Amino acid sequence: MTYRAPVRDIAFALQAVAGIDHVAATGAFPDYDTDVLGAVLEAAAQFSEGVLAPLNRIGDQKGSTYANGSVTAAPGFADAYRQFAAGGWTGLSAPAHAGGQQLPKALELAAYETVHAANMAFGLCPMLSLAAIEALEAHGTPSQKEIYLSKLVSGEWTGAMVLTEPQAGSDLGALTATATPNGDGTYALNGQKIFITWGDHDATDNIVHMVLARLPDAPPGPKGISLFLASKYLVKEDGTLGDRNGFRPVGVEHKLGIHASPTCVMAYEGATAELVGQPNQGLAHMFVMMNAARLAVGVEGVGIAERAYQHALAYASERRQGRSVWTGEANAPIIDHPDVRRTLSVMKAKIAAARAICLSTGVAADLARHAATEGERRRWKGREDLFTPIAKAWSTDVGCEVASAGVQIHGGMGFIEETGAAQHYRDARIAPIYEGTNGIQAMDLVGRKLSMDGGQSARDLIADMKITLARLPRLYSGKPVERFAAAITAVEDATLWLLDRKAAADGAADVLAAADAYLKLLGDVAGGWMLAQGALYARDQLDGGQGDPTWLEGKITLYEVYAANVLGHASSRLAAVGQGGSLLERMSLDVLAG
Repeated sequence: MTYRAPVRDIAFALQAVAGIDHVAATGAFPDYDTDVLGAVLEAAAQFSEGVLAPLNRIGDQKGSTYANGSVTAAPGFADAYRQFAAGGWTGLSAPAHAGGQQLPKALELAAYETVHAANMAFGLCPMLSLAAIEALEAHGTPSQKEIYLSKLVSGEWTGAMVLTEPQAGSDLGALTATATPNGDGTYALNGQKIFITWGDHDATDNIVHMVLARLPDAPPGPKGISLFLASKYLVKEDGTLGDRNGFRPVGVEHKLGIHASPTCVMAYEGATAELVGQPNQGLAHMFVMMNAARLAVGVEGVGIAERAYQHALAYASERRQGRSVWTGEANAPIIDHPDVRRTLSVMKAKIAAARAICLSTGVAADLARHAATEGERRRWKGREDLFTPIAKAWSTDVGCEVASAGVQIHGGMGFIEETGAAQHYRDARIAPIYEGTNGIQAMDLVGRKLSMDGGQSARDLIADMKITLARLPRLYSGKPVERFAAAITAVEDATLWLLDRKAAADGAADVLAAADAYLKLLGDVAGGWMLAQGALYARDQLDGGQGDPTWLEGKITLYEVYAANVLGHASSRLAAVGQGGSLLERMSLDVLAG
């Protein structure tokens, strides 16, 4: 199945829904305009379709390989990466002083959707470089920026995020890797790390590891973690590469999916490293990198969903079985069966919603940095913080759901590897797990993001939804409006209940028990809100005689599909929010195992 980047849909989400024009109006991106937007997306589409997509299948079949302390990328991947770097794709949003193009983060996310859709295993490599760039830009010393930042921005070197240890997964406070001062301003890293994505490979001359470890006098727990930089090859004063550093891969994991992405076990044996930022502030510094990666993983979910959807749509258009209830044609394509058509319609609607959520989060991140006033920046920062766990978790859940539906549409052939539908499902399944499981995203949403400003960001979001609701009757009557109104009420009720329980002395269990349901509810309704905005914009375009009428009418219909199939479930989501911690407490191990 050939991948075709949905450039028109992506541009629509950026402009009509996410509001990238507000970012341009800040003046922070002098080289950005709508022509640049179009050129970047078209170039990304061309590279993703022509170079990356053809490698997706062989990457899955052959994978990366480990031998004698080094990793070799899957066939074709190293050359593809060099082409990717030469095209400047790792520097889209990077600062100009480091050699970047200083374009909006939202545009970079949009371009990377095509990369993840074409070849999810490949996209992980530059994705982590982008996160390392953000961490160094925020917390690196002038020397570190001079030596490492420009190399990461150019793509000449890649970055890796090095957190997890066998006994320290989601609980990073349990990590035991150490960093001992060498007496010359550097540190000796010792310990083992696991699940290190693209921790070693042969696509570049050097790899920059951002490593969490403990100083000798560090306090226990998360408050005793520091962030260090260690490169595969030591860098001399003149910027050239010197001796091999004291760390190496000792194996790669054999995984369900993303076979071409080397997931390394790394051993650090006196590796020379530099401190990044302040001692014992490593977790806070790493969160810059982690939040960037979490949003990028959300875009991954959108990309793999789009790829699976296109695969399923092509199959449903070609596979013939049964009589069409609409045309009467015997031996009709299965897309003419209502359940298949409904499934594809919901897949498309959820992809559009997830895309809009992720790109809106990117726009919020840009405005949080560059809006004109402190008040505006604070408001947009609140929106970014609120949306980041939703973008990561809700969008990756959509990725899995759509990929699973894609297998289902293929029927028995979907369960056969040769059709390729199964690979999308296998690849998609990791996204709700890494960069903080979706359960942790939900806990972050209700435990920190919702209440960090007293709930004001959630209230602002609800107010914005109500503004759109007031405009909706110009397009629809009856159920499409009523379902959105009821869904907004459900979000408002759930938000107020959570804020109340969080303030209560005995409310912690109730809040955490509600976390998953609340994130899904807020994601469902935010997605519907964004599709409603898109539908209203499409109506304006039609009234003005602009654009492709059939395509724009499709945007209006897409919201109706979403309202009927997703927003209608808001009441059940609300009921799950209010189930209470005591109910889950009663589901003890004895009950679960009985």
